[in-house]
Amino acid sequence: MNARHEVVIRGVGTSDYGRFPERRVESLAWDAILEAMQDAGAETGEIEAVFVGSVFGPPGIATRTLRGIGIGGVPVLTIEAACASGTAAYHEAVEAVALGRYSCVLVFGIEHLSSLFTSGAIVPEASDCEGRAGLPLPGLYALQAQRYIEQYNATAEQIADVAVKNKANGLRNPRAQLRASAPTLEQVMSSRKIADPLTFLQCCPVSDGAGAAIVGRPKGRRGEVRVLASALASGGLWDHRSTDFWGEAPVRRAADAAYAQSGVRPSEVDVLEVHDSFTIGEILTLESLRLCQPGEGAQLAPSGHTRMGGAQPVNPSGGLLSRGHPLGATGTAQIAEIVWQLRGTAGDRQVPDARIGMVETMGGGAAGMEGNASVVSLLALHG
Repeated sequence: MNARHEVVIRGVGTSDYGRFPERRVESLAWDAILEAMQDAGAETGEIEAVFVGSVFGPPGIATRTLRGIGIGGVPVLTIEAACASGTAAYHEAVEAVALGRYSCVLVFGIEHLSSLFTSGAIVPEASDCEGRAGLPLPGLYALQAQRYIEQYNATAEQIADVAVKNKANGLRNPRAQLRASAPTLEQVMSSRKIADPLTFLQCCPVSDGAGAAIVGRPKGRRGEVRVLASALASGGLWDHRSTDFWGEAPVRRAADAAYAQSGVRPSEVDVLEVHDSFTIGEILTLESLRLCQPGEGAQLAPSGHTRMGGAQPVNPSGGLLSRGHPLGATGTAQIAEIVWQLRGTAGDRQVPDARIGMVETMGGGAAGMEGNASVVSLLALHG
């Protein structure tokens, strides 16, 4: 077996996040890609391959974007893995560099949801039984929250406190979509009910945005971030026989693989960006990442453990709940945030002395599946 090459993230960039119906989808990607290339000190001629994550992007979105910045003639692959599309593209880029196929790869995620969904949740797939029943993702996550409260004697207030934490973090992120105010727990609880027990402020917004990263072999430049591990796991069959909450198993499998690759223990992670499209999602994810035991996740935000200043801050960017959730671009946004945190350049939201960071993205799946895919990556400042 050939030796694996060391892989680093040389540069990152993002667009702003929000609803930009007047902007071409490619222009958001250009913002992210050009920032990442400048950050990496990379020229277009160095890019040997491009991996793109998008869910609802129009046909040819990768090529149309690259045309606008002068990249052509290299392998280009677009990946769809629901909300994990961006990190799935990143994972494949990491593997391609590690195996020696390429030495410099551009990764970007892109989504322009405001042109597709003007209001409300993403319309469920009608070919699934859940779609025919009119069960969108807010309803699916609400069912998980109801079960969690019943099974672990948790409270609706503990679940809602995740939104209080992440929306307060989002105020410090100048690129976040929702920055109007930091709601109190009472305001989160009293906001419009979406699917009991989830309220409006516990659900992520419909978002447009892009994120990018330059992945390659080390060049010795200051600010390179080492990829300690990257793992991708797909969901399996899921029905009434499973004892898991929906979405837990693929996250757990990816996390366990990442810990095994890196030798890092859950307690050694200093800062995390995780998939919090709904408040209960962060709670179940942190349990699947083994930051705590099952049933203890609801206590992490109220106790201060995952708040800024706590032992393991989670979603200092504001997370999906505040930064926004442009599906295919979410994973690349998470990667950019952790790179900035490890470099110590995250500004007002900086986690002090962050040395090891984690990214986790989970994509929802088809009915009867425990999830589409999950990617977990562990990162550390190189050198």
